[in-house]
Amino acid sequence: MKIAVYCQHVLGMGHLFRTLEIVAALAGHDRLLVVGGPETPAATPPGVAVARLPALSMDAGFSGLTLAGEALDRVKADRRQRLLAALAGFAPDVFFVELYPFGRKAFEFELVPALSAVRRGDFGPCRAVCGVRDILVEKKDQAAYEARVLDRLGRYFDAVAVHADPALIPLAATFARAAEIPVPVRHTGYVAPAVAAGGRHGADVRRELGVAGDAEFVVVSAGGGKVGSEMLLAVLAACRDHPRLSRAAVRVFSGPFCEDAAFAAMERAAKALPDARVARFAHGFAAILAAADLSVSLAGYNTVMALLAAGTRALVLPFDQNREQRMRAERLAGLGLFGLLDPADLAPPVLAGRLAAALDAPPPPKAAVDLDGARKTAAFLTGLAG
Repeated sequence: MKIAVYCQHVLGMGHLFRTLEIVAALAGHDRLLVVGGPETPAATPPGVAVARLPALSMDAGFSGLTLAGEALDRVKADRRQRLLAALAGFAPDVFFVELYPFGRKAFEFELVPALSAVRRGDFGPCRAVCGVRDILVEKKDQAAYEARVLDRLGRYFDAVAVHADPALIPLAATFARAAEIPVPVRHTGYVAPAVAAGGRHGADVRRELGVAGDAEFVVVSAGGGKVGSEMLLAVLAACRDHPRLSRAAVRVFSGPFCEDAAFAAMERAAKALPDARVARFAHGFAAILAAADLSVSLAGYNTVMALLAAGTRALVLPFDQNREQRMRAERLAGLGLFGLLDPADLAPPVLAGRLAAALDAPPPPKAAVDLDGARKTAAFLTGLAG
């Protein structure tokens, strides 16, 4: 079977990493991954053909694309042609589109022509499927937004795969007209990374990162890194002034999109600790979390699912630009799966107390949440075209 997957990440890397897990679960099928966001260090699964569109992303305030005017028009025309050419050359049985039409309205310039071509049969028989996470961000005109989504789903799609456990957060929790979606909807479970990927065990990971065998190991991360540097710096400051935390092995991962000035500030702060190191990115991050005694992070979808899969003690700080991270984090924190941080907790004395208490806490209970979303999404896609 031939499956084409479209993913456009615009601010962080969450959509891309979730998509890569699904693409990996489709092993054994012919796979084409079409990506249109900034370059990242993420590794593509073996055997996957990749079509890279000229990069477009959103600014940190999520107020607009990072190009405008004639430059944007040229890139749009180029991307549209490349996407159509990639699909024509591949002739997929399934075209899987991450998020649209629930999001990525700014990319209709290429998606509507591509989906229209799929509907006409320009590439042969092909099913179009939307993949969407559990929580949708709120809109200024929610009624108009939901009407537009229903219209696009009816026109261009054959099914919707929701990357969520409906027992925790169903799509209807943030999409009031979910019952009116005119195509089949399947909640396939949360997409979590494989913790034991590559056979790396905790002792191996600690050794690779230079963590002494008896040291407390704290991992601090901020996803893609366009936001969250204040939290990373706050953790370093809290550890510096605390007798116990100052002896911990602290490994900070800023994210590849972290601004150079913020990264340099983290490097300076790390020098005040005997065993703190800063890096932009690490492959096999799920295994690093599993080896840690404590994780401190933002509350993005991918990081949270990796924490649940690893069973690691954790504190998470939701990014409050919209409701998504806080809503999910509060529900999971209510199950005792990790602790929540608020901006006021970043004051060094307060944060040091939270970190020390988290290290002393017992490991969290096994998450009673469906984390098998990659495999189930792959099965859903292949079943549609079977």
